[in-house]
Amino acid sequence: MHLSIVIPTFNEADNIGKLVAYLVAHTKAECTEVIVVNACKTTDRSAQIAEQAGATVYECTDCSRAAQLNMGARKATYNTLYFVHADVLPPENFAENIEQALQEGHDFGWFSYRFNSSSPWLKINARYTKQDGLFAGGGDQTLFITKANFEALGGFREAYRIMEDFEFMKRAKRTDLSYTIIPNDVLVSARKYTNNSYLKVNIANLIMYILFSVNCPQQWMLRFYRSILN
Repeated sequence: MHLSIVIPTFNEADNIGKLVAYLVAHTKAECTEVIVVNACKTTDRSAQIAEQAGATVYECTDCSRAAQLNMGARKATYNTLYFVHADVLPPENFAENIEQALQEGHDFGWFSYRFNSSSPWLKINARYTKQDGLFAGGGDQTLFITKANFEALGGFREAYRIMEDFEFMKRAKRTDLSYTIIPNDVLVSARKYTNNSYLKVNIANLIMYILFSVNCPQQWMLRFYRSILN
């Protein structure tokens, strides 16, 4: 299997070097490329650090995750795409897991996850990521999909400035494509919960999902999310 790993960044200097080095260390160089798409409004050294760690870096003039992910997919040279957030760490054998899922006939899928925190409340949240529930398939779960199917679905909708991952997953699940959840945890940063509170983040997420479900304007959703969470 040849794998193109796509990572969007926006001021991720503290995380991106470690992530790229980790991905390079746990894949075969001749079968893998790591693509970092840096947002134009980044003010730190994310791009330089990612490049030094072994990634190919592109600058995206549209400062949105959907646009960055689509650019990375367009630049990808391999037939399997793996979208990863900058503040997560996939399991060490993620490439083997993805290859097996594809060999079993699945067209796309994602991983379960756990937080880098000992909080019992976050362990409850993580437990549900092994199931195909309301919030399944969010970006932290690291989506993999064949490039042909990603293109057939039209990629991420760039009109979505937030929750572009859920919108994509909603469309993908409506097709006859086969998908799976790999029960091998991605390690996810708990910084959002640390900077706010467990209750506040979960209430915000629920409200956002309701607003998304009723097609609330994106700018309203983005304004609300930024106003309620640090």
